[in-house]
Amino acid sequence: MKVIGLTGGIATGKSTVSKWLQKRGFQVIDADQIVHELQSIGSPMLASIAAEFGKSVICADGSLDRKTLGQIIFNDPNARHKLEAIMHPAVRAECNEQIAQSQANVLFLDVPLLFEAGFDDLADVTVVVSATEQTQLQRLMKRDELSFDQAQERIHSQMPIAEKSRRANFVIDNNGNLCELEENIERFLGEIIN
Repeated sequence: MKVIGLTGGIATGKSTVSKWLQKRGFQVIDADQIVHELQSIGSPMLASIAAEFGKSVICADGSLDRKTLGQIIFNDPNARHKLEAIMHPAVRAECNEQIAQSQANVLFLDVPLLFEAGFDDLADVTVVVSATEQTQLQRLMKRDELSFDQAQERIHSQMPIAEKSRRANFVIDNNGNLCELEENIERFLGEIIN
């Protein structure tokens, strides 16, 4: 089995690549999906988050108020580190479990913080979906209805794409349209699978 670590930055198109791979029959372990499951109503992780950040991050129905938590962690690196300390060990354990259970020849591990959280050691090779900061800003402002300053703040809260690209074995460029992105994915797959 070959485990391929897939990452990118906010609004670079990593999720688009992940969905494209799934549609073509590749198994993708999605760390974001694991996080959502681990943070479900009544879960131990949700209780830990509420204990650390207060009841303001819990909605009336008992679910996580992601928007409120996002505002806290994007403005405070210390708070972000505390949240990561709660989440990363459990997410890593679940990723390991799913890798161990997989029968796939090629498996993609989709992790936004692949390098930052040290999940790259779970992968045989790594690939970054890359876009310029200008492209990220335009997409993020449109997608999340953020101001320029808010979008820039979110982008700058992450490891720069240039640094991720330097660490990765492969880079998939996503500065163009969907057709160009698909061609770039096909090119990458041709290199990695053959």
